[in-house]
Amino acid sequence: METTAVNAKDVMRLRERTGLGMMDCKTALAEAGGDMAKAEAILKERLKGKMDTRTDRAAGQGRIAVRIEGGPGNQRAAIVEVRAETDFTAKNDEFIAMTDAVAAIAARDGSGDLTVTPAMTAKIDEVRLKTGENVSFGRGVAASGAFFGSYVHHDGKLGVLLETSAPIPDDLAVGICQHIAANVPTPLAIGESDMPADLVEARRREAVEEAKASGKKPDIAEKMAQGKMRKFFEDNTLLGQKFVKDDKLSVHQLLPAGVAVRRFVRMPLGGDAVHARAS
Repeated sequence: METTAVNAKDVMRLRERTGLGMMDCKTALAEAGGDMAKAEAILKERLKGKMDTRTDRAAGQGRIAVRIEGGPGNQRAAIVEVRAETDFTAKNDEFIAMTDAVAAIAARDGSGDLTVTPAMTAKIDEVRLKTGENVSFGRGVAASGAFFGSYVHHDGKLGVLLETSAPIPDDLAVGICQHIAANVPTPLAIGESDMPADLVEARRREAVEEAKASGKKPDIAEKMAQGKMRKFFEDNTLLGQKFVKDDKLSVHQLLPAGVAVRRFVRMPLGGDAVHARAS
């Protein structure tokens, strides 16, 4: 097949845009008759086929990203996890920018538990092709509400998204998100009424049986069980927990009057996520 001669400057431009080798870029430009856009499409199509054969390679690294759109009172938000094979790639500026772009797409177009979309895949594939790694969408959650706060740890491996029924100061929103991030494996729920009923009943029965086993009368055993349940709710609900930055206050006491927590999502890279909503 006859090919078109190309100049070195065009080869370098294509290499900068794709991150691929000089010879690959030169060959693609020649096949495309010097058309930069066609050459880039040729490279993506050719190399994507090779990358699709590598999806079984472990992607144990990556990054969490959060995006919040709109003004207080009417916002959309998303928290996403994008996976990579190496920490080196996950810390790369292009990978970080890509995860932010994926979160932005999710905040704009997504709802509930997310599945990868063609728009997200296009962003992810740009990094897949440049790095040669198995880069992929892990998971994500998108929602709409009155107000959102967020926190992403400095290494990008843990993120929290918080939704409240009305705007609260940004520093308070970040502080509550940091509280959620710091408490492992709790909180399990927002408030007492949001706890799974079967879990609450099992803990209550357990507390009563422990009290009875100690020889207490039934009425005393019941009171002891109530005390243990209060402690259980304080330890395991967001609103009941002592604030990590000031243990003289509960998280509930930090909230302005009339403001309720609607949901939170705690997402550690590769670990179990907690997604709690108010009932």
